[in-house]
Amino acid sequence: MVRKKAVIKNKAGIHVRPTGVIINSVKNINASIVVRAKGMESDLKDHVSLLAMGLLQGDTVEIIVSGDNEEEVGEKIKELFEKKYDFPPRSEVQP
Repeated sequence: MVRKKAVIKNKAGIHVRPTGVIINSVKNINASIVVRAKGMESDLKDHVSLLAMGLLQGDTVEIIVSGDNEEEVGEKIKELFEKKYDFPPRSEVQP
């Protein structure tokens, strides 16, 4: 088991679009991945429970990985939580 800590750097926190990026990045990983923050816990393969955590800029999350390539997976997830996502405002998104 590997534990990592990450600090949310994205100005808007971990909202719907960053959650989608994070979840899609780990969906084929053969490991148990749990995120803890604000007294809550989320299976990282569950969109709703991750969003329900309401992660904001400056919040710290603990990432717990058990399974294949734990160190590599933990580091990848840490980087995803610390990434500054630059999504255009919805009004600029083309259909």
